[in-house]
Amino acid sequence: YLPNFKNVAPLFVSPEFDTGNKFGVPWQWGTTGIAYRSDKVNPPPDSWGVFHDAKYKGKMTQMDDLRDTVGAWLKFRGKSLNATDAADLEQAKKDAIAAKVNLKAYVSAPVKGQLVAGDVWIAQLWNGDTAQAKVEEAKIEYVLPKEGAGIWTDSLVIPASAPHKRAAHAFMDFILRPEIAASISDFTGYGTPVAPAMTLMKNPVPYPTDEERKRLEYQKDLGQAA
Repeated sequence: YLPNFKNVAPLFVSPEFDTGNKFGVPWQWGTTGIAYRSDKVNPPPDSWGVFHDAKYKGKMTQMDDLRDTVGAWLKFRGKSLNATDAADLEQAKKDAIAAKVNLKAYVSAPVKGQLVAGDVWIAQLWNGDTAQAKVEEAKIEYVLPKEGAGIWTDSLVIPASAPHKRAAHAFMDFILRPEIAASISDFTGYGTPVAPAMTLMKNPVPYPTDEERKRLEYQKDLGQAA
């Protein structure tokens, strides 16, 4: 029993990947969209299709995670990022290859420094890492593509073999305190699932609107299809 679990926002209670929160306690959440330099990119990107724009050749990166990269191109064509249909995946492959010629690299978190330096102008990236980069360079912005994107939740879990389960439960309850959750998210730049923490944060990450929720998907375990 975690007394502070009552602070978790409804969006993160009993998520599709952990019905009833049987296995984990949410502690951070975020989305995977597009970070860009507002002083270099005009108009602002609103679609995964920007990676097909040769105008920015050599100034763009996509993530080095297969599911994220392929998922973006599935969404680009109006498909689920969890699609397993052979024809859908073949089209995503073609789109990914078409984008590859315009990319500087496939890279995830380390692209932050390149965005700050101006070596990269457009990057597929997580919203929190974008926020971290924006601390150093105010001209870095973030957008959720109109076709949709991935949402994810980082959770704390206790291994069955953990020798100090009581202490682990106490720690979980500790991070669900509003003031603690607020300080964690202010540091990381990611969203907090602890609703009362929102009013305590210096830079709160808004929960997705109903319109945005329709465009966001969690990745599912696709087994061998992945």
